[in-house]
Amino acid sequence: MISAIKRIVPLALLAGAMALTSGCAVNRANASLSPGADLSKVKTAYVVKHDNDKYKVNEIIRSKLENKGYAVTTGTQAAAPAATDISVTYIDKWMWDITMYMVELTIDFRDPKTNFPLANGNSLHTSLTRKSPDAMVDEVLNNILSAPRN
Repeated sequence: MISAIKRIVPLALLAGAMALTSGCAVNRANASLSPGADLSKVKTAYVVKHDNDKYKVNEIIRSKLENKGYAVTTGTQAAAPAATDISVTYIDKWMWDITMYMVELTIDFRDPKTNFPLANGNSLHTSLTRKSPDAMVDEVLNNILSAPRN
């Protein structure tokens, strides 16, 4: 009886530890295009910096799009140029776990004239699967640009 308990207790402790930590390891990345959206025609982009961006995510997006061959500028919504192929908006969510880290990033490609969403991508990485802001921007942009056309 005691030997059976000695075998069960470590297994119960291991199962409990796995249950407690598995909820913290979440990662998800996806993207989709609106029906009829054709990103192959996009050459210029304007990244709209939101007012609460403390981490210069707009600059990371600008840099990553430039590395992919796009002509990109960034600034406030009010300063958006009239002649651009897409407007890029984003929502970045940050959390604290020993250090601040980006937990979720959503990027939208929009028609600059109508604000209609042409493409959307999202990346979610909790503490145990966290990525750098650069890696999360890369992940979202790569997923958007490789999303199948509808």
